[in-house]
Parts: sequence; C-alpha cells; structure tokens
Amino acid sequence: MTTIQPTAPDKLWTPANIVTLIRICLVSVFVLAILSPWPEWVGLPGITMEAKCVIAAGIFILISCTDWIDGYLARSRGEVTDFGKFMDPLADKILVTAALIALVELAVLPGWPVLIILAREFIVSGIRMVAASKGTVIAASWYGKAKTVFQIIAIVLFLLKDSLTFTTAAGAFTNPMFVLSWTVMVIALILTVMSMLDYLVKARHLLKGSAGAKTAKAAAPSAAPTEIAALQKAIDEQARIVVEKATAAGATVATAESLTGGLIAAMLTSVPGSSASVRGGIVSYVNEVKAELLGVSEDVLARQGAVDELVALQMARGALRELGSDVSVAVTGIAGPTGAEPGKPVGTVWIGCATAKKTHAACHHFEGGREAVRLQTVLIALRTMEEALASF
Repeated sequence: MTTIQPTAPDKLWTPANIVTLIRICLVSVFVLAILSPWPEWVGLPGITMEAKCVIAAGIFILISCTDWIDGYLARSRGEVTDFGKFMDPLADKILVTAALIALVELAVLPGWPVLIILAREFIVSGIRMVAASKGTVIAASWYGKAKTVFQIIAIVLFLLKDSLTFTTAAGAFTNPMFVLSWTVMVIALILTVMSMLDYLVKARHLLKGSAGAKTAKAAAPSAAPTEIAALQKAIDEQARIVVEKATAAGATVATAESLTGGLIAAMLTSVPGSSASVRGGIVSYVNEVKAELLGVSEDVLARQGAVDELVALQMARGALRELGSDVSVAVTGIAGPTGAEPGKPVGTVWIGCATAKKTHAACHHFEGGREAVRLQTVLIALRTMEEALASF
C-alpha cells in the first residue's frame, strides 16, 4: 500500500500559509467592492460604476498576485506544508468562484460558463481524493495552469466590461472589449474541459476497481520470493518500455539515486539499445554527494533531512542539469530495516521527476523488507519516467 506522508516542517503558521489565509480573507473585500453600494456608504457618490469596476478589477488582480508570493515563500524557505498544499489551491478556487458568482449577480456573465468551471473543479477534486486514498499524486498539466491564467484574465475583462452597455446585439459584437472578453472566456472554458479530461486520463487506472487493486498489489508486495520475482519481472518490462519510448521520442533520461544505489540506472542500461537514450546516473547515497554533485541545499538537508520533497526535487533538477538529459528521476527514502524518523517510517520514499518544463515529486510508503522497498521504488520511478516521456 502507498500512502502520502506529511513532509512539512512542524511549523503551521509559516509566512506562506499566512499569505494564503490573507488571500482568502481578501475575497470578501473584492465581493464588497464589486457588489455593495460602498461609494454611498463612505460618502463618495461621485464614484461611477465604471470606476467601481476598475477598482474591483484592481483588487482582484492584487489578490491573484498573492498566489505567486505564497508559493515562492514556501519553496524558497523550505516550508512546504500539507496545510499549504490544501489551502493554496482552495484559496484560488474561492477567489475565482466568488468573482464568477458576482459577475452572474450583476448580469454581466450568464450562468452556463460558471457551471462548466465549477463542474470541472468538483470532478477534479473527486479524482484527487480517489488518487490520494491510493497514495498517488496526479501532477497538474499545463492545461490546468493555462486555464487558471485565462480564467483570471477573462474575469478581469468581464469586470471592466461591466460598465459598458449595448442597445443592440450588433453593437455588442462590434465592440472590441466585448469580443475580447468572450474570446478569452471561450479559451478558458476549452482549457477547463481539456484539463478535466487530462485528469480523467491520468487517473483511469485508479478509477477502475480491478486495475487499482493490481496497482496496489504491485506497489506493495511482501518479501515472499514469488512476489519479489513478479516485481522484478514488472521492473524489467517497465525499463524496456521507458527505453523504447525515450528512443522513439528522441529523448534522453538520467537518474539520481539514494536508497536504490543505482538500481534504476542498472535496469535501464540492461535493455539492449539503451545507449541511445540513457545518459547515466548519479548515486548520491550520502548527503555530501547530494550537495556537491546534485546541488541539493545543505540548509534543506540540515533542517528537513534527506527524505524530503525539496531534496527529491533538487536531486532531479541536479541530475537533469549535470547529465544533460531531457528527463530525470530522483529517489530518496528509507529502505530499512533501520533509519526510521518521526513522521518518516521505514518505507517512506520521495520520488522526484524533472524535465525542462516542470519538476514534481510524490511521497510513497512501501511495505515489506529492504529488498521489497528498493524494488518498489525502482518500479514506481520507472513509471514516473514513462509518464514524463509522454509529453515528448
């Protein structure tokens, strides 16, 4: 069985989390700015509806920008917390939902685009819950990031369009602001649907009962010789798939390994023809090697330990950089039988993956003895590499 373990510092009220909570609180300020008759409340009846919409748009942009701030603070300070991972995307959804409902309330935007956007959020949240229950983290694709950007731009444009009135349909469709607002909104809706479908495709094996059961069994075998043999067979096949896909795509792969001690690279190079796509691997079994060869922050290693999300991310980026590959995977964890730490039992493994476009990591907890944990890590790392190659 694979489960997600907490990896954050024991501090809850980090600067990043505080910024996230401030962003949520500021949503009410935005709603008041756009919907309430606040100019009359403060004795400024001269503020027109157009000026009011511009002010509300400015507040919305300001709140949206704080999303970058809390993310930067969390990563740069090594304070990525489970609370932040949960609240940060929730804050974004609250802001976008509040803005869309406000636009519907003002009769600036019809209800159907809002239904599409909210339906996507409910469906994706459900998929993530299923994935989390099975110990899998589904990485967000560029569709999801692009749809967020286009949704924010569309909302700002519709807020600015709110002050415009059209006496005829022809007048509306010949107005540049009207056309631009709806063009961006349509693009946002298309990306919204595509990102939802992307999540469904990535989670299709989790949504099938039998497939999910097989995956769970493969991910966490006991130390029985027959099951170890089956796992080794799965690794051989997975290594072949990775090499074939990398070669077909003209991409190169590399590894940065700690607990597996070079097993991932060994399995890749055991495939005939692997020299066309495998650049090599770095075995960084001790922290000094992680820091000196892969560029892992010594401060992070000292504060968080080697078994940590940031370490896996930095190891993956280091392998990508030092070995000049297109895709890299990194593994750091506790194979046992000793080495367990508070919150990090034996079997805890972080697997990172890096490409030129993105870097992500997922935490797993594998059951079984030392050999079983190491082999399971190899298998999941190879699967992670295969998923990354799909974008080439």
